[in-house]
Amino acid sequence: QDGDLKFSLESVKKLKELMDGNRHINPRMMVPMASYSPCQEKHLPEEFQPVCKREDAPMIFRRLSLAAEDDLCEICANAACAGCF
Repeated sequence: QDGDLKFSLESVKKLKELMDGNRHINPRMMVPMASYSPCQEKHLPEEFQPVCKREDAPMIFRRLSLAAEDDLCEICANAACAGCF
């Protein structure tokens, strides 16, 4: 979840894979992560298409990607959760 937007955990994990894969492109050609948007990725889950129409899409995608970090438990990847740590 990001604000009033909700997405499935599987879609967020797929988003993270796409964003992580983009980091391994030639470093000289890299776009700063804060401005990167996976909207042109052909494997982007359909439920993210409405986000692509928003001006703040890169930041939404970045926050969702951070929420899917491997070292966070899936239950507490949400900032509103206070039970994991």
